[in-house]
Amino acid sequence: MLRLSALLVDGIQHGVAEGGFDDVRPVHGFAFARLSEAPATTAQLAEHLGITKQATSELVHYLLDRGYLTRVADPHDRRAWLLVLTGRGHDCTRAAQRAATRTVEGWEQRISPGQATALREALAAVAGEGRLRPAW
Repeated sequence: MLRLSALLVDGIQHGVAEGGFDDVRPVHGFAFARLSEAPATTAQLAEHLGITKQATSELVHYLLDRGYLTRVADPHDRRAWLLVLTGRGHDCTRAAQRAATRTVEGWEQRISPGQATALREALAAVAGEGRLRPAW
């Protein structure tokens, strides 16, 4: 399972770099996955990623500086700012999704169609529903 996870992350990383996004790392992808669902504060993103607010703040500044994120005022809390993916952030997210699909399709070509279906169903049953977050 860990090898498959590493292969998937490596495949996504390769695909986003090929797509022109060679300045992002896997942790950024987990942030993009969270922010593609809905805007979030830095504290909410830190909680999702399971890292400190200070580390998240550094990550956010990195992504802001490179045009992947923007900040907008929180309409419910005048003291808070929400992080929002920019067009570049959404483009990177789509590149990651395409790369993940290509990676998994490559695995499926190595096994029979029935095995591929069984593998997908078994992994979906084990993984269940839930948020996509790093496992550190």
